[in-house]
Amino acid sequence: MFLKSLKLLNFRNYEQLELNFNSNITLFTGKNAQGKTNILEAIYLSCTGRSHRTQKDKEMIQWKFETGFIKTEVLKKDGIHVIEILLQQEGKKKIKVNGIVAARSGELMGHLNGVIFSPEDLKLVKEGPSERRRFMDIELSQVKPQYFYNLQQYNRVLSQRNNLLKEIMRKPSLKNSLFVWDEQLSDIGSRIIWQRKIFSDRLSKIACSIHHSISDGKENLQVKYQGNIDGNNLECIKINFLMQLEKNLSADMHKGSTSVGPHRDDMLLTINDIDVRSFGSQGQQRTTVLSMKLSELELMKEDIGEYPVLLLDDVMSELDSDRQRMLMEHICGIQTLITCTDIESILQITEKEKETYHVSNGKLKILS
Repeated sequence: MFLKSLKLLNFRNYEQLELNFNSNITLFTGKNAQGKTNILEAIYLSCTGRSHRTQKDKEMIQWKFETGFIKTEVLKKDGIHVIEILLQQEGKKKIKVNGIVAARSGELMGHLNGVIFSPEDLKLVKEGPSERRRFMDIELSQVKPQYFYNLQQYNRVLSQRNNLLKEIMRKPSLKNSLFVWDEQLSDIGSRIIWQRKIFSDRLSKIACSIHHSISDGKENLQVKYQGNIDGNNLECIKINFLMQLEKNLSADMHKGSTSVGPHRDDMLLTINDIDVRSFGSQGQQRTTVLSMKLSELELMKEDIGEYPVLLLDDVMSELDSDRQRMLMEHICGIQTLITCTDIESILQITEKEKETYHVSNGKLKILS
């Protein structure tokens, strides 16, 4: 997979930008707040349909315009894929893939696969379960479009069930209709849980190997899916899900929310059997995130037969020289776009052919 070109119109601080990529490594250097990250954001938006920085489309449009536009062209094993995204101040974004309007945002998934690594990804280890669920959901949605649709449907059914739980407290007779939502929630939710379990097991094996290498064989990283519904197969998970919904019904009605399901699950990250989140050093936490991001690349390669595009957003400043070097060794042959303020440190660890741009106030100047 190779990202060939990017075009921006009225996106963030770029009124107009056209870039053609000719090398596996592209560096964007310059001071902070000049527009380096905006380039990676546009590419990531073309991968997943959402920004890694904001949930509001209009924040990505230049304030004096009604619309913003992104066009990416990517070469994959099966040919050229062209993605166009129109952002609007009023209304939802519009997406075209190969000239055809996408009826649903899920139709974007899989045309341009990407992994982004930024300083904010330390939240993956440091913060609550929602960050780790998001990590799983983004990865799985990119390689399994059906998972993305299941996730959307689950959230809709969950919202309906929670609304009904609140109504039951005022009108107890509505309790008789709850089984309809319970059946749907357990059916869709069990599929999400099962896919996450498989993903976590695969990720753990690869991450353990990578982390072992980065730590010179001193540390053993394990990734384990922590769900609140047990089961060794899809049908067993669904049955147990229904049982847990029934068991927790009184508490759920009292709270007006659903207490079990994949929306409550987590991933446990341990080094030498110690919880990294609670007891890991800052260095261990950073290495854990690095190992997981590198594992994500390998998992995508296994699933789609080619590496995704890797986006490194000012992440080098968060890693020491040894971890920087280890990262660059692992991404050999993978198209990588890197933003940085200190270009000298990057040049010291990569002798590979690359393109380098200086970014200043939304303007690009090629350096090499």
